[in-house]
Amino acid sequence: MASTVTARPGYGQLLRTRGAWTFLLPGFAARQPFAMLTISIVLLVQHTTGSYGAAGGAAAVTGVSMALFAPYSGRLADRHGQRAVLIPGVLVHTASGLTLTALALSHAPLWALFAAAVPTGASVPQVGPMVRARWGVKLQGSPLMTTAAAFESVTDELTFVFGPLLATALCTAVDPAAGLLTESALTLLGGLLFAAQKSTQPLVTLDRHASVEHGSALRVPGVRVLIVTFLGIGSVFGGMQVSLAAFTESIGEPGLNGVLYGVFAAGNMLSGIVCGAIAWKVAPQRRLVVGYGGLALVASGLWAAHSGLALAGLGLLVGMCIAPALITGYTLVESLVPAGARTEAFTWLTGAVALGQAAAVTAAGQLEDRFWNGAGFLVPMVGTLLALATLLALRSRLTTRPRTRTVARGVGHRVPVAVD
Repeated sequence: MASTVTARPGYGQLLRTRGAWTFLLPGFAARQPFAMLTISIVLLVQHTTGSYGAAGGAAAVTGVSMALFAPYSGRLADRHGQRAVLIPGVLVHTASGLTLTALALSHAPLWALFAAAVPTGASVPQVGPMVRARWGVKLQGSPLMTTAAAFESVTDELTFVFGPLLATALCTAVDPAAGLLTESALTLLGGLLFAAQKSTQPLVTLDRHASVEHGSALRVPGVRVLIVTFLGIGSVFGGMQVSLAAFTESIGEPGLNGVLYGVFAAGNMLSGIVCGAIAWKVAPQRRLVVGYGGLALVASGLWAAHSGLALAGLGLLVGMCIAPALITGYTLVESLVPAGARTEAFTWLTGAVALGQAAAVTAAGQLEDRFWNGAGFLVPMVGTLLALATLLALRSRLTTRPRTRTVARGVGHRVPVAVD
């Protein structure tokens, strides 16, 4: 793809945006636990049950629950303010995480673990989408939006470099329950700290005649295409988490799991930095198709790797392909969706990743239990190929619509009011 580096504003100017640091630092702290959640559940439940299938099932229930509830959390945040959603959310998540831990350690039946996993996933704070929505307010109409999307992708991946490493170290060196306990505590502290930043949250739009249906970001065709695309990305995350854990266990090096996953996340982070520093001349729709094709190609080779070094190399390449797809997808939201529905749109995409991850965790866990070590790596291949086929067939729906056509009726007549 042709591109040139120009004088377009970059990371330096982005970080000098007035008021940005007031939500960036708390936002980073609040989203860190999310990267620990799935792997902590997998390692804890596998330890107490001895089954990767059961572990994957518990993690999958958490992911599905989050995917189903995240968009409603985003919609509530758009309508009532982020703080009103965050505070009760982090309290419920902390209590649910502690309950799930206690049940797992007491060897409760699997159905009880699944029951506790539902509120644990449903209450995951949607901090990433909320930070992106705050950038949208700060940078409305600015060319810095693409840079902000890249910066947020890098921030997400930085958490996925440290999160799995921290969770794995705690679960293997301290106690199998230490990862989930730490995740719950950090969610409580980080979430409340982020919620306290009231001055930078988006204004709420009031319209007594608007309904939830009329204001749903899901009504935008391009958002639905992006959801399918992000489902495929989720299949990569979930498939690799379970399969890497099973592989390192099979070779007697369980501590290597966090390292290999960290290499994968590092590739994602590094390519995200580069992607945000380039002034692309190619349309984002085309970038998404080409980049996603590369992701599907590299992910299709994971199942054939039979050594830690080969998995590290392929994982690095897969990570480098994911970041451009994520960045481009989030950037398209800014042009496809009105400001009053963007938090919801972002949570649909985040939820799609979680849902894809949940399905992948379940499928990969079953494959690892029933077939050979590494069979779970077939899941990222299938997931990305199916998503790529959908993207190719429906890519025309990603074309930016005129601003006069919006998903919400009467958006132009809404009155912005401050919250808190």
